[in-house]
Amino acid sequence: MQKLKIYLLLSVLMLHAGSMLGQGQRIRQVGKPNIIYIYADDMGYAELGAYGQKKIKTPNLDRLAREGMKFTQHYTGTPVCAPARCMLMTGKHGGHSYIRGNYPMGGNADSLEAGQMPLPEGTFTIPKMLKTVGYVTGMTGKWGLGMNNTTGSPLNQGFDFYYGYLDQKQAQNYYPTHLWENDRKVNLGNPYFNVQIGLDSAKATDKDFDGYKGKVYAPDMMTKKALAFIEKNKSKPFFLYMPYTIPHVSLQVPDQYIGQYLGKFDEHPYYGQNGYAPSKYPLSTYAGMITYLDDQVGIIMKEIKKLGLDENTIIMFSSDNGTTFNGGVEARFFESVGDFRGLKMDVFEGGIREPFIARWPGKIPPNTVSDLVSAQYDMMATFADMTGAKMNLTDGISLLPTLIGSHKPQKKHDFLYFEYPEKGGQLVVRMGNWKGVKLNMRKNPGAAWMLFDLQNDRSENNNVAAQHPDVIKRLDAIVKKEHQTAHINEWEFVDSKMRK
Repeated sequence: MQKLKIYLLLSVLMLHAGSMLGQGQRIRQVGKPNIIYIYADDMGYAELGAYGQKKIKTPNLDRLAREGMKFTQHYTGTPVCAPARCMLMTGKHGGHSYIRGNYPMGGNADSLEAGQMPLPEGTFTIPKMLKTVGYVTGMTGKWGLGMNNTTGSPLNQGFDFYYGYLDQKQAQNYYPTHLWENDRKVNLGNPYFNVQIGLDSAKATDKDFDGYKGKVYAPDMMTKKALAFIEKNKSKPFFLYMPYTIPHVSLQVPDQYIGQYLGKFDEHPYYGQNGYAPSKYPLSTYAGMITYLDDQVGIIMKEIKKLGLDENTIIMFSSDNGTTFNGGVEARFFESVGDFRGLKMDVFEGGIREPFIARWPGKIPPNTVSDLVSAQYDMMATFADMTGAKMNLTDGISLLPTLIGSHKPQKKHDFLYFEYPEKGGQLVVRMGNWKGVKLNMRKNPGAAWMLFDLQNDRSENNNVAAQHPDVIKRLDAIVKKEHQTAHINEWEFVDSKMRK
C-alpha cells in the first residue's frame, strides 16, 4: 500500500511538472510569436476591398482586416522595388539606406542573370536580429538584394531558408525557367521566352498570346514552399517573409483567375507596346492576379489555423510601392490609388502610401483602424519590441503599443524622410499633416519646396509653401540632419547647400 501511495504521488508530481512545462512552453511561445510578413509588389493603396476597391475581389485580405487592424497612413520607404525591400529589411529611411534606387546588374536573359546591387557583408537585417532570440527565418518570393554568389544572398543576410527569385528582371516573368532555393538553381521545366518582345496587333492570334504561358506558375511554388516551411518549424518561433511578385507586370496568371472577370470589363488586348508580356485580357488578368494573391493569403491563414498556431502568429500584409504605369496596367480604371496623386516611381501619396494590415487573434483588437503615421522601416523596431530582440541603429519606432492596445504610450514620428534618386531626383519630408516635396533636383539642385496640407488636401493639389516659410525652414533643417552621403555617386542628388 505504501508503494502504491508513493507511485500515485510520483505520478501526480510528474503530471504537474508536465503541466508546468507545457505552460512554460506556452509562455515562451506567447513571448515569441510567429511572424509572417506578406509583401505585394506594385500594389496600390486602394486595390483591396478593405481600402475601397470595388472591381477586384479580395475576400481573404478583407477578412484579415476585419479580424485585425488596418492602417490608413502607412508608407513604404521609397516608390520602387529594391530600395523599398532594403529599407524594410534594415530599418533605415532613404537618407540612410545602403540601397536607395534600383541598380540592375546584367540583363534579362537567363545567361545574363546578375541581380541587383547586393547588400554588403555585415548588414544588420530583421532576420539576423530575430535569429539572436531563437527564431528560424525563411523567405519565399522576390529578393532583389543580391545574387547567390554575393554578400547579398539571403543566406548571408540572416535567412535559414529561401526560395524564389533573386533577380528582379527574372521576376518580370511568372513562368521562369528556374527559381533559386538556398543558393541552388532549381529548374521549373518552363520553356524560355522573352516577356519584353511584343506582338503585332494586326497579326496576333490566340496561340501567340498563349506563347507567354508556361507549365509552372512561380507563385504556386512560393506558396507550397511557404507551407512546407511552416509545417517544418511549427514547434519553434519562426519569421516568414513572403514577398510575392504580384501584381507587378508582366500580366500573367492561371486562366481560371482570368475567367472570374471575363465579360465584366470593356477591355481590349494589350500587345506589349508599353513593355512586358502581351495579354489578350489585360483588365481581367490584372484583377485575376490580385484575386490570386488574395487566395494565397487565405491558404496561409487556413494552414496557420489548422496547425493550432492562430493565436501565436501575427500575419502582416503590405506592398513595396504604388501601382505601376506600364505593362498594360490601367490604374485609373481600377482607381488603384483612390484619390491620391501619383503612381510607382512618384513620391506623391499614390506612389508611397500603402495598405498595411496586421492580424493577431487575442492580441490585436479585431476590425480596428489606425491613422498612426508609420512606415515599413518601423518593422525592425516593432519586431524587436515584440520578441525582446536587441536592435541596431534604426530610423523606425515600434508600432506594438498601437497594435495590441497596450497601456504603454505609442511613440510617434517627428517626421518621415524619403529620398529617391530616380525620376529626376525626388525628396519628401512628412511632418505631422505637412508634406514637403522637391522634384527634378538633378537638373535643379535648388528646387523649391512644394508644401501640402494632407489633412485638407489628400490629393496634393494645392501648394501652400509661400504661406508657410516657417515650415519650409523646418524641412530644410530635417534634410541637413537626415541626409547621409550615398556610397555611389549615382544616388547623390541632394543640393550640397542642404547638407551643411
